[in-house]
Amino acid sequence: MPSNYYFLRQLAPALTRQLAGYRVVACFSQERDELVIGLTNGEAECWLKLTLAAAGTLLALPESFQRTRQNSVDLLPGLLGQQVAAVAAWPHDRVLQLDFEDGAQLVLKLYGTRPNAVFHPADPASPAELFHPRYLADAGLRAPTHPGPEPAPVAATDPAKAYPALGDLGRAYLRTLGYDPAPLETKRGLVAQVVGQLEQPAAFYIVRLDNRTRLSLLPVGAVEAELPADDPIGALRRYVPRLLGRQAYETELRQVQQLLEKRADTAATAAQHARNRLHALENTTGYRQTADLIMAHLSQIPAGASEVEVEDFYQPGQRRTIKLKPAETPQRTAQNLYRKAKNQQRETRELAERADRREAEAFGALERLEELAALPAGELRALRQWRKQHGLDAAAATKAAAAELPFKVFEDSGFTILVGRNAVNNDLLTQRYAHKDDLWLHAKDVTGSHVVIRQRAGQSVPAPVLERAAQLAAWYSKRQNDSLCPVTYTPKKYVRKPRGAKPGQVAIEREKVLLVVPANPFERE
Repeated sequence: MPSNYYFLRQLAPALTRQLAGYRVVACFSQERDELVIGLTNGEAECWLKLTLAAAGTLLALPESFQRTRQNSVDLLPGLLGQQVAAVAAWPHDRVLQLDFEDGAQLVLKLYGTRPNAVFHPADPASPAELFHPRYLADAGLRAPTHPGPEPAPVAATDPAKAYPALGDLGRAYLRTLGYDPAPLETKRGLVAQVVGQLEQPAAFYIVRLDNRTRLSLLPVGAVEAELPADDPIGALRRYVPRLLGRQAYETELRQVQQLLEKRADTAATAAQHARNRLHALENTTGYRQTADLIMAHLSQIPAGASEVEVEDFYQPGQRRTIKLKPAETPQRTAQNLYRKAKNQQRETRELAERADRREAEAFGALERLEELAALPAGELRALRQWRKQHGLDAAAATKAAAAELPFKVFEDSGFTILVGRNAVNNDLLTQRYAHKDDLWLHAKDVTGSHVVIRQRAGQSVPAPVLERAAQLAAWYSKRQNDSLCPVTYTPKKYVRKPRGAKPGQVAIEREKVLLVVPANPFERE
């Protein structure tokens, strides 16, 4: 209600008493849709701070204001030096007008949409200065000559519509008096009663209505503070900080809620993926069993065989077909399988640990949501203390989001290297997780894992990091056993997925090639 006519008609005389004789010494903006006007009489200063945004307007009268040296733009140059004569509210409108001694005017249009500030110089031939120049029609904005709008025809059945300035607060107060079901004559009496209260309010009220903090001339909703009716400036100075504090509280509360909900969902999903992978590993034939079968039946495997059928002593009475590489000796195949078994054992252990950890994180996030709901409502300081105590600030949120990824993750000299696990996982890495400026690698002309080196702002990837990432790309590909492997690399923005391509298939542009020895330089034997 600070921009409502009935409040402005109380505020205008108080501002006249406060500002008469003051001169404008500053008019500038430091934020989008903000207008700050500084005035002084040589001994004291006064500030008007307006938010003139389409999403909503706000008039504040801070007792002091510190102008920053950066991001500050001077506005309405004709306003400087003007001496205030009086302040008036336009009848039945949301407009405040400052009249100056030389006849110039400043019109503050406090509409919910298309708000503006318009300076009219004393010389009628001089053009008006607009805070929002895009609203050109406001250049002709002048005080009306008639006292108010004509009553609408519908006022015959709904007398409240004859007074549009009642607003939603006036309407809400009328409903508390039984307005809606009342007969027409009673409605007229109730409207006259409420209009009388608005024109001569008993007090100003800071209220909470429909989850919004409002400044009201009527005791409607949950009254949080009652302020003297003879001090509208003081009421505004009490209301604005409370409103801004409440808005900051609600914004931060929503941020924390979304952060915790996302953290719980992400952790639960990651835990489920780990459990699924663990189940798949535990219910498939292991590399070690296959290697044992090869070594136990070496004498039965002819040279250059592509497969062999042997008795499976792990499952008595059954036989098993094992695929082989014709160009590789059975001993070398078994050796590679033993190494994979060692890695698989480590992966199983890590998956179990990851699943337990992520499930604990999901449960912890849900507990934090319950604690958040129990915090004192509207207490911004308490919310911030609790947020800091539990590491829920922006930096901690970023760190937590990057803590667990569904890929193989390696750290090298401060750079993060991500390796896809399979074709579908490769698509996920390249299409969803990789940034356009990340470096993308892949073994050339063969199937294999997508590898991504995450960018670091202002830093190029060092040659040793690039080489080790290329080794990973070669290792996790069909060229793993080659003596040298060509690896393609390019910024991810030059990697695209053609329409209809299979999982993991991409098209690459502006590629470069690096020759490396296939290896996992981060593997601990």
